[in-house]
Amino acid sequence: MSPSASLPPLTRPPAALGVLALHGALLVLLLQAETVRQVLPEVLPVSVSLLAAAELAPAPPPARPLPVPVRPAAPTMPMLLPPALDVRVPTVPASTPAPEPAPALAAAPAVVVAVAVAAPAPSLPPPAPAEPRQMPPGAISYRVPPAIAVPLASRRLRESGTVWLRVHVDRQGLPVQISVHKTSGHPRLDEQALAAMQAARFVPQTESGTPIDWIVIAPLAYDID
Repeated sequence: MSPSASLPPLTRPPAALGVLALHGALLVLLLQAETVRQVLPEVLPVSVSLLAAAELAPAPPPARPLPVPVRPAAPTMPMLLPPALDVRVPTVPASTPAPEPAPALAAAPAVVVAVAVAAPAPSLPPPAPAEPRQMPPGAISYRVPPAIAVPLASRRLRESGTVWLRVHVDRQGLPVQISVHKTSGHPRLDEQALAAMQAARFVPQTESGTPIDWIVIAPLAYDID
């Protein structure tokens, strides 16, 4: 047998090579699939959401209402009233005679009752206070006699005399009014007599057991030794 007769045909090597390449590719895919299965659990899933264009754009502000134009009110015309008509209806006399009026009854005489009103009693004026009784100088007595002291200037000038004082004494024996009835001729002595009588106190005078006001003309003598 010749060497050429034992060799396969020229078409066989390419077919065998293709089968080998296919098996190698499958082996490689199996190896890569095992690697992918080991890596995939470690990779976290990523979620991607798409936003609509309406959500990204800002919301437009609310539209403001347009102002309503105010129309001026139409002027009201005054209502004209028709003039009043004076309509007079003539009175027609009735054919039947009017009934005669009934005779008026005699009015009863009015009864006048006289009521006697007692007139108010005239108010009497209050009684006038009794006049102070005039007392003689010898009838008076002092509780506190007036202090008679000649002023120093009157001593130097040798002034002396008697001062007669009119004294109004009340019911308690207090002098309420003092005046000079007759001067001594020296103003200094008169002034000293008035001051001394003002500080004096009298024994009250009574009339039927009742204290009274009284007046006395009391002398105060100023002598120089």
